[in-house]
Amino acid sequence: MKSNWKAAVALAAVGVASSAFAQNAATVIANASKAMGVDGLNSITYNGSGANYNLGQNNNASYPWPRVNVNDYRRTIDFGTPASLATGVTFAVPVTGGPAAPAPFTQNITAANQAWAQQLEIWITPWGFLKGAATNNATVARRTVDGERFNVVTWSSPIKSPGGAAYKLVGYVDSDNLVTKVETWLENPIFGDMLVETSYGDYRDNNGLKYPTAIVQKRGGWPTFEAQVLGVEKNPANLTALLTPPAPPAGAGGPPPGGAPAAPPAASSEKLADGVFRITGGYVALAVELADQIVLFEPAGQNEARAQAVFAEVKRVIPGKPIKYGIISHHHFDHTSGLPAVVAEGITIVTHEDNKKFFEDALAAPRTLAPDSMSKSGKKPVIETMTGKRVFTDGARTLEVHEIKGLPHADGMLIGYLPNENIVIFADMFNLPPAANPVPNPPVVGTQVFVANLERLGIRDAKIISVHAPNPDRPIAQRDILASLGR
Repeated sequence: MKSNWKAAVALAAVGVASSAFAQNAATVIANASKAMGVDGLNSITYNGSGANYNLGQNNNASYPWPRVNVNDYRRTIDFGTPASLATGVTFAVPVTGGPAAPAPFTQNITAANQAWAQQLEIWITPWGFLKGAATNNATVARRTVDGERFNVVTWSSPIKSPGGAAYKLVGYVDSDNLVTKVETWLENPIFGDMLVETSYGDYRDNNGLKYPTAIVQKRGGWPTFEAQVLGVEKNPANLTALLTPPAPPAGAGGPPPGGAPAAPPAASSEKLADGVFRITGGYVALAVELADQIVLFEPAGQNEARAQAVFAEVKRVIPGKPIKYGIISHHHFDHTSGLPAVVAEGITIVTHEDNKKFFEDALAAPRTLAPDSMSKSGKKPVIETMTGKRVFTDGARTLEVHEIKGLPHADGMLIGYLPNENIVIFADMFNLPPAANPVPNPPVVGTQVFVANLERLGIRDAKIISVHAPNPDRPIAQRDILASLGR
């Protein structure tokens, strides 16, 4: 009899599960909202510990994004405003070396900030997703993932993308009526329509309010945020205080009054030698004129606008010749976000072999949310790779491109060297220290690696060009680099 009873319960459970997956969107949303305690939920605060991961700054193009722990993490959300404030404390080593130091972590999202890059953090939470689905004409479909069946609810945000497209959200509701994953998409200069997927697991109950204790958000296929939630409060009484950002540290700067930051300076140029120009006004580029073409080191920069400004200045100072090759120092996004403009210009991208698959896959992605110059042009990326050394020459002028060995910051780092002019251009290995502190202690690892590589290549007494211009901007000689190591 006991076995028959167990079989009967199992059959009944199958019947319940089957009926649960034969519902319309309104019913699915209502059932999940009731099960998760979303009814009557106007605001929420939760706390724990977590981690941020630096999108686009991995040490190798095939590695996950680098992690920075976030302690004392707290997020508060007011769904009605909508607004959110997340705070915490990070502790990380600077990318150029030196001792680790604590730093405040703050993400403040106000009703005035309607950019989807910020607002999505409210609506991809399990509770925010259900609230948005209830008021935005959601649809539902059934899907089986890894043998588990889900009601998949889809709705579109009223916020529109720069290209006028709707931002779509897709949430997975399991047989317990819990939201276990939410997907949305966000424009990105490298990934195009970038998938943002957040998984929720290990749910707990706080007086009827269900909350996940494990949160993992991925962008570009790798985690960009994690949280281990320890506690949660529904409709906190001190909401205003919880949504008030902490005061900045004493002496900290801030944006100028009036809101919008100042526009970046226009691209300009400095002639270093015949046919060699340093392009300034943002991340520095180096233009080298050959007999029938121009080779440009670091053509992409921070965004399309910067890349296009660089192209215009190069064409002004070297008229009548095409920019044939663009050499990428390394794959980090602050140096490559202008690549769509590079492709649209018809420039062949030269990068290290390590980066080939990453850039091919990323630049092939759809770009419907924010059509860029590449997608509008219809051109496809042309990517050439190298290891070790590559030479560009017309017989009279030569540009050597060398791979840097032993650098922690990024595998496949490339530098440019003009042997006749004795000029080196590099990126991201170090920042020249101020005159008041000429020898950092401990010495910057990137500086040591840079000097070792120059010695390996037999480069002596060169003029050094940094993609990140020194502050204040001034000429740098190889002896200045040695001096920062006390040599």
